[in-house]
Amino acid sequence: MEFIIFYIFAPAFFGGQALEIEDDMKKLAAFTIPFVGLKPGKHEFDYQIDKEFFEHFEFDEFHDANARIDLILDKKPTMMELTFTASGFVNVDCDLTSEPYDQAIDGEMILVVKFGDEFNDDNEELLILPHGEYQINIAQYIYELIVLSVPLKRVHPGVLDGTLQSDVLEKLEELSPRGAEDIEEHDNGEETDPRWNKLKNLLND
Repeated sequence: MEFIIFYIFAPAFFGGQALEIEDDMKKLAAFTIPFVGLKPGKHEFDYQIDKEFFEHFEFDEFHDANARIDLILDKKPTMMELTFTASGFVNVDCDLTSEPYDQAIDGEMILVVKFGDEFNDDNEELLILPHGEYQINIAQYIYELIVLSVPLKRVHPGVLDGTLQSDVLEKLEELSPRGAEDIEEHDNGEETDPRWNKLKNLLND
């Protein structure tokens, strides 16, 4: 009896998975460009990228995302040149304090597409598509461009200007008691707390 019950519900379970995969593929299909129908010359595309986009790649380092991708596809007789430009922000954790913040992104990537006997994407700047191919999905390239546009060292802007309040900064304050001698004058006349200078030194190590 237990086996029969499992047999009855199993198709529904796997069917649900199939629908989920199909839905995922449909969402990524929005990034497929059927270039065979395009006339020679430059064509402009734009895409709005949010956090859900990165879930397709099982990438969870961004708490949120609001990025714009501007793409210029230059179709030539024997090849194509795709120029991607990324702008916007992603919300990430600061490497020093673990505090989340909006990290601005600004990146560009150029991809050359040529045609050959078989598919080849070994070169990150050159894509070989088989003769007869009529479309290209650019989701992977958008993903890589945005991820690589984020600095290796992620630093909350409040760390550098001294406005962020966090446990890490409080610990640093305990190690460097505030006093009149702790405030230094810069040549421009602005006062800065040397505790922030210590943090900046940590960033440069």
